[in-house]
Amino acid sequence: MDTNELLKKIRHIEIKAKGLTRHIFSGEYQSAFKGRGMTFSEVRDYHFGDEVRTIDWNVTARFNEPYVKVFDEERELTVMLIIDVSGSENFGTHEKTKKDLALEIAALLSFSAISNNDKVGAIFMSDKVERYIAPGKGRKHALVILRELIELKPDHSGTDISEALKFFRNTQKKRSIGFVISDFMDDHNYMEGLKVSRKKHDMVAIRLFDQSESELPNVGVVQLFNAETGETTWVNSSSVTAKKVHADNFARFEEELFKEFKRAGIDYASIATEEDYIKPLIYLFKSR
Repeated sequence: MDTNELLKKIRHIEIKAKGLTRHIFSGEYQSAFKGRGMTFSEVRDYHFGDEVRTIDWNVTARFNEPYVKVFDEERELTVMLIIDVSGSENFGTHEKTKKDLALEIAALLSFSAISNNDKVGAIFMSDKVERYIAPGKGRKHALVILRELIELKPDHSGTDISEALKFFRNTQKKRSIGFVISDFMDDHNYMEGLKVSRKKHDMVAIRLFDQSESELPNVGVVQLFNAETGETTWVNSSSVTAKKVHADNFARFEEELFKEFKRAGIDYASIATEEDYIKPLIYLFKSR
């Protein structure tokens, strides 16, 4: 992709994401992800019913009248996008691949964050951390994240979400919102990493998949290629048995994944490449 094409693609994504943020997501985002800390704002006269623990004893002693401290909720948040860039993310049988979908969701979350004056950063991961972009504010910073994601050529093709989560915990000392955007096709024990991360951070899982992963298309005998392992398998997609096995395996994987998310207390959304991702994200935000 040359520079002009890259700029055109980024601009198109920015316009779409900003429009959605302005008209749909701004309020949903703000209500779903609130600041966790409290900052001192001012003192005022004590009113009947105020909590005794809020009394400012120094000011009270100085003026011989009771005064209380007033606190405001900290609104500024740090949003970290933990995005899977492994080989399986290049898969897609419709107009979009999972990587394309991840890019649009990342753009929407980035512009939602900066429109609320929050910081946003990113970790791009395969079975290693491929790229880290420290949290920052403003449009230019959001565009850096999108450009890096578009241009990135990962050094590895496998998936190890637990490694990215460990890196996330080591780099983000303050409480953050971690969005893990992945198909979660990972043989490592990443669920334990999510549980550990959730002790300090607000963790959200956005699971991406393609419809053909749940329903084998009827295209005869096809060779399936695993982009992460390099292995190939021949499958008769017209076979009723093959279709059932394929669908059952997907359903089993999905059911177990969602059970694990619930056990770990992780909010999640599942979005297909051919699906309008707006509704699942709004539902996710409102459910919080």
